[in-house]
Amino acid sequence: MQHATGAFVHHVIERGIATIEFFHPSSNSLPGTILSELAKTINDLGIDARVKVIVLKSHGDRAFCAGASFDELVAIENAEQGKTFFSGFANVINAMRKCHKLIIGRVQGKAVGGGVGLAAACDYVIAHKDASVKLSELAIGIGPFVVGPAVERKMGRSAFSQLAIDATEWRSAEWAKRHDLFNEVHESHAGVDEAVAALADRLAHSSPEAMWELKKIFWQGAEHWDTLLADRAVISGRLVLSDFTRNAIAKFKASTAKKTA
Repeated sequence: MQHATGAFVHHVIERGIATIEFFHPSSNSLPGTILSELAKTINDLGIDARVKVIVLKSHGDRAFCAGASFDELVAIENAEQGKTFFSGFANVINAMRKCHKLIIGRVQGKAVGGGVGLAAACDYVIAHKDASVKLSELAIGIGPFVVGPAVERKMGRSAFSQLAIDATEWRSAEWAKRHDLFNEVHESHAGVDEAVAALADRLAHSSPEAMWELKKIFWQGAEHWDTLLADRAVISGRLVLSDFTRNAIAKFKASTAKKTA
């Protein structure tokens, strides 16, 4: 579906490979509608017999994903609305976790907050050298509560803590690879696309049953995440109402407006 803003979630299925592509004009940020469509698409493709493997990508060759939509964050008026918004991230991560198909992430550019969570929830990530990462939530008075379990599972608690605490600093794609968020880093976007296509093709010719059994092993220990991530969404939904967060987002939007003026 394409929205009035031009934002969309599209997917195509070719030769057993389902490619999901999302876009938002604000650096591929994730408003609630996009999160909902991503979760539904992943759930649907996970049980589609035509699909052997899924590729998750965002549109363009710049930012992979800027995380939560600031416009929606500042529009939240109460804790229930906050829980609903952050549950959108929980639903996407849980859809990726429970999906019967392996998911390859194509990360062509910077990933912030929820974008790091998306990458972490992929089963294999192929990134561009400019795909720096940052968990910026603490800088605006929240915290990477919902995406945290996915990031910690992939990178370990030490690397997750470093990203979560040092919330204003970018970490390079090579740093992300050293800490197991990314599996491959390539010098060119063409190289990224070639590597994604080659791996997807190999997996499309592998046994679906064997890949699903393997994925279940990869995600052992995360069976309680339906409850865990819902609880984390409550924490984020409460904190986003603070004056600190309101002021921090306003300052960020004002500084961004000046840069683009």
